[in-house]
Amino acid sequence: MDISKHWKRIVDTLLDGILVVDTGGTILSTNPSAERLTGYSKEELEGNSCRILNCTGCKIIGKGKGKDYCKLFSVGRSKIKKCMITNKDNHSVHILKSARVLENKEGEVIGAVEILTDMTAVVRKQQEIEALKKIYHLDEGFSGILGKTPAMERLFQLIQDVSQSDVPVLIQGESGTGKELVAMAIHKNSPRKDGPFIKVNCAALNESLLESELFGHVKGSFTGADRDRIGRFEAASGGTIFLDEIGDIPLSTQVKLLRVLEEKEIERVGDHRPFPVDVRIVSATNRDLETLIQKGEFRKDLFFRISVFPLHCPSLARRKDDIPLIIKNFIQQNCTTSQKDISGLSSEAMECLVNYDWPGNVRELRNTIEYAFVLCPGGRIEAGHIPQKIAENHPDDGGESISLAGMNGTEREDLLRLLRKTRGNQSQAARIMGISRVTLWKRIKKHKIRIPEDI
Repeated sequence: MDISKHWKRIVDTLLDGILVVDTGGTILSTNPSAERLTGYSKEELEGNSCRILNCTGCKIIGKGKGKDYCKLFSVGRSKIKKCMITNKDNHSVHILKSARVLENKEGEVIGAVEILTDMTAVVRKQQEIEALKKIYHLDEGFSGILGKTPAMERLFQLIQDVSQSDVPVLIQGESGTGKELVAMAIHKNSPRKDGPFIKVNCAALNESLLESELFGHVKGSFTGADRDRIGRFEAASGGTIFLDEIGDIPLSTQVKLLRVLEEKEIERVGDHRPFPVDVRIVSATNRDLETLIQKGEFRKDLFFRISVFPLHCPSLARRKDDIPLIIKNFIQQNCTTSQKDISGLSSEAMECLVNYDWPGNVRELRNTIEYAFVLCPGGRIEAGHIPQKIAENHPDDGGESISLAGMNGTEREDLLRLLRKTRGNQSQAARIMGISRVTLWKRIKKHKIRIPEDI
């Protein structure tokens, strides 16, 4: 079957735009996709210069024909590259472009063919992703970890540095500081990012189960082992294994873990045949391993092997300037899941949260915002919507002893009189009293005043 006479029809069915030009850049032929992409008709394109499209990927010399007109005729073909052209409506269109010269039977260059792929939908999707990142503040940190304080910027830099090597990393820090996020960031920014990321919570498993989870077992090695089973180290081959709460690993398992680090080999439970594993080890703990070493509860040699590159996650108390940013992120997330329209925090509520010590760190802060979402109907989160222990931690602890100067009667009656005067406006009442709104709220709660029922 001779298909040469069907080439025009084949080209016309392609989704990519096709332009054929001569050695001087004059467009000789196009297909319908090129018309749709550029907005020009076939008649407007053919016979015109290719410069009509103002392509950002062209290296036009314009001093003659062939190599004197365009760099393409010197190199013979161009790599696929991202470009922009200008369509008939003077709008920019994102494209992928490739080109190749055309030769006659004698090997003389007679022109070139250009293939234009419309990337508008892809670019629009990328722009939507970037917009979502801004909405949810995913771009205000590093690999999902939020923070702009010097302590966090230093941590981000260290993560980037250590990600490029395979040395064992020990992440230390208080509970709730985001050690798992740091481990994931190391993996995602490493050459192993396309491999698996396997997490093991060492504190959640007893000694026998932990060894089987880490190294696997063979059939019949213990009661209930009715088949061979691979361990987490094998599952993490080519990637990263994250040993969370490594300070809780029993001494017997520590010995076997040390062997994995030193020899890059594992043995399944019930088997004595070692085989190699290719795994990057990242560990984490909130315990003081050096104290455990002194007590004989953790091996010194293992400590030195897992802590080749130590990282420390700063507590929230050490980076209080990050608290508003983290709160904003949590509010955006909870607005999406709860369908509540909450715009932010009042200044009094924010002051309470910033001045709290956060022993549970970011995890406790996230739980606090979720608690506030349950109580807050909409608008702004007020001090009365956050847990009492945090609200009562406000620096104005002396507020309860401040008297209602210039008023007579019991404190409850005077407070009710003032609230009626301000029509329940607690901010105005607090200003008149010369106290913070949080202190006023605590007094209202103390005297069991109901707003608006009692006023």
